Amino acid sequence: MSKTNSNADRYRKQAIASELEEPVSEARNLAEKLGLEPYPVKYWIIDYDEMNELIAYGGFQSRYPHWRWGMQYDRQQKQGQYGGGKAFEIVNNDNPAHAFLQESNTLADQKAVITHVEAHSDFFANNEWFGLFTSGRTDDDQVNAAAMLERHARAIDEYMSDPEIDRAEVEKWIDHCLSLEDNIDQHRVFQRRLEVEGPDGEIDEDLADKLDELELSDEIKGEVFDDEWLEKLEAEDAAVTFPEEPQKDLLAFVREHGKRYDGESERAVEMTEWQRDVLDMMRAEAYYFAAQKMTKVMNEGWAAYWESKMMTDEGFAESDEVIDYADHMARVLGSPGLNPYSLGFELWEYAENTTNRREVLERLLRVEGISWRNLTDVVDFDEVLETLEPPEAIAAVTAETLDELEEVPNEWVDREALEAARNGEIDVDRYPWKVLTYEGLARRHYSLVKRQNRGFLARVSQSELERIGRYLFDDARYSSVEEALSDVDVTAGWDRMFDVRESHNDVTFLDEFLTQEFITENNYFTYEHSKATGQFHVASDAAEDVKKKLLLQFTNFGKPTIAVYDGNYNNANELLLGHQYNGVVLDLGQARETLKRIFELWGRPVNLLTIVKEVDEHDVEVAKRRNREPEAKERGKLIRYDGEEVSITDVPWEEVDHLAADDVDYDTKPDEWLA
Repeated sequence: MSKTNSNADRYRKQAIASELEEPVSEARNLAEKLGLEPYPVKYWIIDYDEMNELIAYGGFQSRYPHWRWGMQYDRQQKQGQYGGGKAFEIVNNDNPAHAFLQESNTLADQKAVITHVEAHSDFFANNEWFGLFTSGRTDDDQVNAAAMLERHARAIDEYMSDPEIDRAEVEKWIDHCLSLEDNIDQHRVFQRRLEVEGPDGEIDEDLADKLDELELSDEIKGEVFDDEWLEKLEAEDAAVTFPEEPQKDLLAFVREHGKRYDGESERAVEMTEWQRDVLDMMRAEAYYFAAQKMTKVMNEGWAAYWESKMMTDEGFAESDEVIDYADHMARVLGSPGLNPYSLGFELWEYAENTTNRREVLERLLRVEGISWRNLTDVVDFDEVLETLEPPEAIAAVTAETLDELEEVPNEWVDREALEAARNGEIDVDRYPWKVLTYEGLARRHYSLVKRQNRGFLARVSQSELERIGRYLFDDARYSSVEEALSDVDVTAGWDRMFDVRESHNDVTFLDEFLTQEFITENNYFTYEHSKATGQFHVASDAAEDVKKKLLLQFTNFGKPTIAVYDGNYNNANELLLGHQYNGVVLDLGQARETLKRIFELWGRPVNLLTIVKEVDEHDVEVAKRRNREPEAKERGKLIRYDGEEVSITDVPWEEVDHLAADDVDYDTKPDEWLA
């Protein structure tokens, strides 16, 4: 019975897979026509439980043994059963990429996720932040993340199976490492395994006495101090302080200079080989996944944009699939809270529209008699949009209208494909895009003439016109509006999008395109919790305020930025960390527990300097009576864990002043504040 069912399942999955062969092939062809350059993608059909398992594993089939995966699987399963959420697909950043589609999807869903995946794979292949992980490789064009993660899984499983190593200790050590997985320097090229010993593995015996007096580890002696440095130290009789500059990669620092705390001897001892190896593996995985965390809004918005372009604008969804696809897209873009899909989608469209608008305005401002002062008075924007409409031969390509393409400029038409269509080798009614070039498709889908965008050109502000006009190179002049519009670069919007896709991350993306215009048109605002009333209230819809709030959400993955300031604090081998304060205070409860984890990786007391905001209860009562917010006072704190207890003490402001940023929003930020 079970064997028969198994064969039936395999046959059903093969049937589904064969049904998708054409959509997979044609989605890739269309993606490349549109200018995308994705990694090769291998598609797999999996069931509901397998999908939940893959999501729990971060998109990969093999991960190291650990309790976190079971917890994430349970959360994902409950979300699907009780939260109304549905996982359509998952794709990983690899070369080739692997995409997993859920077999319960409708055909319209499958086609939607295939187009979505192709855009994700393009983003993985071309965004420079993903390149930071592979830049240090000799074969830097290959990502092979699946192989790396599988090696890690095998190695950790072997450690756990070793009779001389306590399995629970391995899992606990992983927990300690994971407490710092977001405390890396994600803006630097990833360097793989870090060497602890110096070039020759030895140090000058003449310095041994001095180093022994400092009671430093062998790693610090070999890595941090050289002869010249120590001679200077002896001359100045100063305390040893390192690193010279704050170091954000905490995992690297404890790997190089840390020890482990031995409970039996109650002292710091050298890490074992397996412990350093696990640290290396956890750090490598943290760097691998960093780019995905840094580009969540961009990446999901990019995939949603091109999915929509292919499924609706190019009719990849057939007429009987459109309703299913609309439902699919509504569920993706309509998720509550801060939705990276909808925010990213809207920002990409805005980037396209603003670029196309500027291109048109630059042409119009070169027309004789038109300047930034009178453009809106003498130019009829409705006539401009009518002129920019794609010619009928491009807008509606069918087998019956192929001859009309003869009158279309060569850069818009793929002449070889057109001849194949005439010979019946291309189903042009199903795939009209095959006879057009990238430029032709940009003309066909020019954003400013779309119904939802038709007011965008006329919405330009006078200040924006002045800015464009004052700094316009006078490299071309036109005698009429018609002549100027004939010279408009219709690919400008898409070209700009590809440039942004290559160089930006979420923080820089939001900083550039989250303008007052965008915020006003899309009704974004901030809201905050009032200490006086105990309720939430709208705080601002000003671009500056919304942008600052949102940037805080994405800076350093939305986590506090912690750096190493001293590996020999108080000349006692203690670790001093600093919270680079941006107006958002630490969760002190989480900070206490994290210091306990770091203690296990350092082997000695751990200290953390931070800034908190405190409000006097008397001030709260006064503020309530006067219907205003109480003013919080910022104070410096030192949190310390010595292996037994956590202490929090006040420190003078001058000891934390260097940690405070200058240009930040100092208002309280609840967990969910953006609507």
